[in-house]
Amino acid sequence: MAFTVPPPRSPIDGGMARWYEDELGWATVAGPPVQLVTGLRFDVLELPAAAGRGVLRRMGAATGPVALMGRRMRLLVAAGSAEELPGLLDWLEWGGISLDLAGVGADGRMAAPLPPGRGDSGTQGAAVWLRAPVPGREVEASLPALRSAPWGGADAPCLVRLVAAAAAECHRVRLLSARTRGPAAQQLSPQRFASS
Repeated sequence: MAFTVPPPRSPIDGGMARWYEDELGWATVAGPPVQLVTGLRFDVLELPAAAGRGVLRRMGAATGPVALMGRRMRLLVAAGSAEELPGLLDWLEWGGISLDLAGVGADGRMAAPLPPGRGDSGTQGAAVWLRAPVPGREVEASLPALRSAPWGGADAPCLVRLVAAAAAECHRVRLLSARTRGPAAQQLSPQRFASS
């Protein structure tokens, strides 16, 4: 049996974990990469980056912290929101439609982006903050939440509006992608149905 030695942890990884734990009070799991534990202080809505850009245009500043990793965007929302996602999608009449929109909640993880002001991550596709959490502020109270939920602050953005925008943008991206693929687009063509 061959023994393998994991690569040494870079000093920045240890510093990352300390920053998240000390500055924000968020639980981490050692890396590389360092992972942020979801479901305790926040949950995550994960969607394609193209759809996420549309959500950010639509919602303006009415989102919490936002991270990007490769072609996926992660919007931080109030803890417990991931459990509400399927019901919200049904209520908003998006249930049963493949949207490529997922909630990451209890017992989940997300790669920790490099803390703000700490330079370049140095790794292609590494997680980065588009809108970073601000240390010294109560981050959780500003995360999108259901208005009646005990975990959302009075001024927190509305989770229902965020999920509605995310679903619409995911669907838009999917339709545009199908249109550019060719044969799949022809299946959706109005002429196909007009000749029947």
